[in-house]
Amino acid sequence: MTSPVPQVNRLRPRRSCLAVPGSNPRFLEKAQGLAADQVFLDLEDACAPLAKPEARHTIVKFLNEGDWTGKTRVVRVNDWTTEWTYRDVVTVVEGAGPNLDCIMLPKVQDAQQVVALDLLLTQIEKTMGFEVGRIGIEAQIENAQGLNNVNEIAQASPRVETIIFGPADFMASINMKSLVVGEQPPGYPADAYHYILMKILMAARANNLQAIDGPYLQIRNVDGYREVAQRAAALGFDGKWVLHPGQVEASNEIFSPSQEDYDHAELILDAYDYCTSEAGGKKGSAMLGDEMIDEASRKMALVISGKGRAAGMTRTSKFEIPEA
Repeated sequence: MTSPVPQVNRLRPRRSCLAVPGSNPRFLEKAQGLAADQVFLDLEDACAPLAKPEARHTIVKFLNEGDWTGKTRVVRVNDWTTEWTYRDVVTVVEGAGPNLDCIMLPKVQDAQQVVALDLLLTQIEKTMGFEVGRIGIEAQIENAQGLNNVNEIAQASPRVETIIFGPADFMASINMKSLVVGEQPPGYPADAYHYILMKILMAARANNLQAIDGPYLQIRNVDGYREVAQRAAALGFDGKWVLHPGQVEASNEIFSPSQEDYDHAELILDAYDYCTSEAGGKKGSAMLGDEMIDEASRKMALVISGKGRAAGMTRTSKFEIPEA
């Protein structure tokens, strides 16, 4: 049985999710000063096998002693097919549980792998006297089996907060003809990632989770990063990984609404509240300038306004009650 979950904000801002090698103190120090919404300290691919045991303790030290104000604090452990996973979780959570927001589990292939992590977290929390269920889980989809099971994975535990696309391993797992992670394979005229991204997005939204796009490895090609990030943002993804400080600003911008869209969304909400009120005539729809708005408009505006508010945006427009 999975753990009871306290009132936790599972929909935290994740426009930019910065990957930081857990074995590199210099990078861990620098990451604290960057404007990323989320930082994940990596024990998996960014750590050589011989460096993993020491990296666990380095991560504990930086979680407990670092200043991560305003950031979601995540640790990516190794996947369940390795010999490192349980010790990653036990060492990090026992050592820094109160200063940790989520565990990221890579290469998730079925729901039972998420359930196993949930149970292990619950055991640690009970043993250590931590609040049971507070620490979230981020599930990373990196192969065909994981994608086929993504709906069950999204429902596997109330701790799950995000579904993440891991493009590099995924491309290898399906024999995609490309060596540039995140770029379109040569010879295919459409978007080779559309089905993958949409399937992840549908599983996330059906379960009130966030959907996060994975990395773009050409770290100095910011224009290329923008193009790939805009694709995911246009579909409705909440954020994307960043591997280099130069990608952070681009990601925060792309996964935030424009000022114009944010202002317009807030105006729609104000106008709808007014038109459905007693003073506004208790109408189901109304005009905002030349635009008719109704309940569907309100729902769409809530999405944009929510993203803007989470990003700390300030509106520059004011709703004026229409003249009779």
